[in-house]
Amino acid sequence: MFSNLVAAEEPLRDIGIDPYAVGGIALAILIVLVLALLSFGKGREHS
Repeated sequence: MFSNLVAAEEPLRDIGIDPYAVGGIALAILIVLVLALLSFGKGREHS
């Protein structure tokens, strides 16, 4: 039974970058995109 558990385990993958850093970069990109959208939309008339 132990051999089945060993075979079912996934090997650990080390990607070399912290997952929190990836999340922080993604969050920063999204915030910048929202701020750009808001700044470009200020000069337009509402329909």
